[in-house]
Amino acid sequence: MAKKLFIKTFGCQMNVYDSARMADSLASVGYVPSDVPDGADIVVLNTCHIREKAAEKVYSELGRLRELQAEKRETDGGRMLIAVAGCVAQAEGEEILARAPYVDIVLGPQTYHRFPALVEQVLQDDSGPAIDIDFPAEDKFDLLPEESAPQGVSAFLTIQEGCDRFCTFCVVPYTRGAEQSRPVEAIVAEARRLVASGSREITLLGQNVNAFHGLGPDGRDWGLGRLSRCLAAIDGLWRLRYTTSHPRDMDDELIEAHRDVPELMPFLHLPVQSGSDRILAAMNRRHTADEYRRIVDRLRHARPDIALSSDFIVGFPGESDEDFAATLRLVNDVGYVQAYSFKYSARPGTPAASADDHVPEGVRRDRLESLQQLLRAQRDVFNSEQMGKTLPVLIEGEGREDGQLVGRSPFLHPVHFTGPKHRIGYVANIRVNEVLTNSLRGVIAAPTDAIAPVTPRRTLA
Repeated sequence: MAKKLFIKTFGCQMNVYDSARMADSLASVGYVPSDVPDGADIVVLNTCHIREKAAEKVYSELGRLRELQAEKRETDGGRMLIAVAGCVAQAEGEEILARAPYVDIVLGPQTYHRFPALVEQVLQDDSGPAIDIDFPAEDKFDLLPEESAPQGVSAFLTIQEGCDRFCTFCVVPYTRGAEQSRPVEAIVAEARRLVASGSREITLLGQNVNAFHGLGPDGRDWGLGRLSRCLAAIDGLWRLRYTTSHPRDMDDELIEAHRDVPELMPFLHLPVQSGSDRILAAMNRRHTADEYRRIVDRLRHARPDIALSSDFIVGFPGESDEDFAATLRLVNDVGYVQAYSFKYSARPGTPAASADDHVPEGVRRDRLESLQQLLRAQRDVFNSEQMGKTLPVLIEGEGREDGQLVGRSPFLHPVHFTGPKHRIGYVANIRVNEVLTNSLRGVIAAPTDAIAPVTPRRTLA
């Protein structure tokens, strides 16, 4: 009987990718994915440490898993291994084992390739739980097995990990380590495998993805712009995206790729965090608000239809009313179609956590509501502008209603329409006839030939 593996993923798209690679590593020793934790032989919590109380959410989840662990033992005498992976594992380490001694394995983001060995160690050794939160010298990507299951029409591919920016509010440099980029040939090989398994859109991932500087086949470092051109030439790969980027790493070559590479979608997540130069300096962002505006201007000159998303933190220590007003001005100046906005929360071990000029909770709450109201209004205007337009939609799967399909527009809108399910994985020209809060509805714009594969342009060098 196959051994069952359940993975619950918290946080970012990088963690989604990492969970898939952990499943690949355990598939090599006989574990198959399960949709539920009940009765599983291994349960993994792949954790995120970015937001407030992240660790407490993990401990709450562990308490529920402890009951399932006991139930499996009492029902059939079997053993359920519980593993905590990801950034909370990296940050909390021994504390997890102290607070939850029934956890069997703790492993950090850089040691997934060692997962099977840790499982074997725990099952064969009575010495107790295993912990591995090193930053090993070897590259885990060189040691992980190839993908064991297709990701689907839209896939993730990690090209870069870690961050050297050291924003004062962020734990990533401490949990993910220094910036490290994968070699170009390894990325291209993985992309080809994804396309061969049916993926038509790939999102390139990295904590600071546009800082990518991977070794190219010519022996030189390639940037993200050159990598994008290379990947766009893969037959059957129709769409490219990347996330998450930093304004300081938006170089000329990448901006030119947005101009020249039609496969690079016109939707960019470009976090700014604040519109106040004083707060940006306190955050160690290393750019000003006007420098950010100029980058946006250059992107829009290169790709006039590009839509922007961003991240914002309100109530950062020392933020005044004037600082917050500067953030609202920047939002009005730029115009966003989507954004993630949060009240500042101190992350242990970061420089900002020791600040003594924290903004009162009530002020942070009110500022967040004001910012989100403006961001929602901008989103609604952009969405309403899609009414009546015909958009190319990459069909990802079936919708919830009978006969319904769902796909994504170039701007990441979920788009629902009626169509034949054998066309999943193709592109449909959809005329939008209804705009909802977070999605669009429409109809196929033309008969018979409206749904067809995209033929990538071959005019690029």
